[in-house]
Amino acid sequence: MIYRRSDSLSADLCAECLRNGGIAVIPTDTVYGLSGIVDSVHDTGSAIRRLKGRSEEKPFIQLIESPGAIFRYTDDVLPSWLEEFWPGPLTVIVNDRRSRGTTAFRCPGDEWLRNVVALCGSPIYSTSANISGEPVLDTEAGIVSVFGDRADAVVLDGDRKNSVPSTIIDVSCGEIRLVRRGAAAVPQF
Repeated sequence: MIYRRSDSLSADLCAECLRNGGIAVIPTDTVYGLSGIVDSVHDTGSAIRRLKGRSEEKPFIQLIESPGAIFRYTDDVLPSWLEEFWPGPLTVIVNDRRSRGTTAFRCPGDEWLRNVVALCGSPIYSTSANISGEPVLDTEAGIVSVFGDRADAVVLDGDRKNSVPSTIIDVSCGEIRLVRRGAAAVPQF
C-alpha cells in the first residue's frame, strides 16, 4: 500500500501495518527509513535485513515516542544537554536491560512519526531506505521504484534531497563518544 503522510489516516494505517509485523518505508525528520515493530512476536529485524540485503551483525536504531521512554530500557545516565536535541536527529547508544547488550535509541523530531511509534505501543526499528551498499534513496520516485512492491506500506512525504542522517553518540561506557557526526550539532567532548 502506498499513501501520503498528509492523508488523515496515514499514521493510523502505518501503525497498523507495523503492529501486524509489516515493513514500512516512512519519512523521518532526517531520511526515509525502513521500519518494523520491535516486539517478541514478529521478527521484523530479519525481514528488514532481507529487504536491504544487510548483514546480521549491524544493529538498527530504535525509534521511541518521547525522550522519557528511553528509561524503560536503560539505567544509563544521559548527558544533561540531551534535552536540547530530543526530540530530534540525535541517536544515543545505551546499555539495554532487555538484552544485556547495547541499543541505539532516537526520539525523532517529527510529531507524525512520534505518533506512529506511540500508536504501535513499542519502539520501531529504523534504518535508511536503501539496498545495502547503495546510496540512500532521497526521492519519492526512487522509494517507489525500489520498495513500492517489496514493502508492506510506503508513506510518501516529498523528496529528501541533501538530507543528513542522525548524529550518533555512545554513552554505554560511562563517557560520551561520538560515533557518527550527522544532523544534530552536539557539543564537542
